[in-house]
Amino acid sequence: MSSNYLYTDLSAYYDLMCADINYHAQSSGVRRLHQLFGNEGNTHLDLACGTGPHVHHFINFGYQCSGLDINQPMLEQAKTRCPEAHFSLGDMCDFEMDEPLDLITCFLYSIHYSGEIDKLKQCIASAHRALKPGGVFCFNSVDKDKIDNRLFERHTVTQGDSLFTFSSAWHYSGEGEKQGLKLSITKTTDGITKSWDDEHPMVAVSFEELASLLQPYFDVHILEHDYEKIMPWDKSSGNAIFVCVKALTPE
Repeated sequence: MSSNYLYTDLSAYYDLMCADINYHAQSSGVRRLHQLFGNEGNTHLDLACGTGPHVHHFINFGYQCSGLDINQPMLEQAKTRCPEAHFSLGDMCDFEMDEPLDLITCFLYSIHYSGEIDKLKQCIASAHRALKPGGVFCFNSVDKDKIDNRLFERHTVTQGDSLFTFSSAWHYSGEGEKQGLKLSITKTTDGITKSWDDEHPMVAVSFEELASLLQPYFDVHILEHDYEKIMPWDKSSGNAIFVCVKALTPE
């Protein structure tokens, strides 16, 4: 089953799949990071914005928000959720903005959807072009060298008469620039169960490699993956938040 099927035809279930995510805490944490590391502006773009839950919180924080996603059904839901924002269909690896921005975010490890190193480089360059001096590009990432293929996340949600079970897991072969995000959905209604399984191709990169890709463009700060505390990455955990600040002076 293709990833397009999972994310397009089942886009109505996307918010259920992410029901255990604390969008407010993530958004509030990144707003704080922007206040500490960035400029004082309030223009914001969320890459791979999905159905717009992060955008919703940034609007409430007083930002002028926009969102970019490659999936039109997701964007239709985002427009309903956040009518104040501007949403565009597009590729986060190759985008242009009419006016420079103060903050660009990319939540939920979506930076890895760039798929390959060359595309990741394009994404970084696009974000740099789109930011004002002092602007911030903030995202979270997983280190390929610290992925445990045995681990997975699972949660269940009830909607109407149906019980949904969602699970996800990273998988890395141990070499190369490709890793997978394995996804599974089961829906049980009146004793009848349907299931969907998929694996999304993702770019695999170590934090050292990622920092080296970012440093020609940004001042890079790698923090522990905790949106409620600000702590430097301990160099042992496999998840981190990257705060990337565009220089105030021209390169």
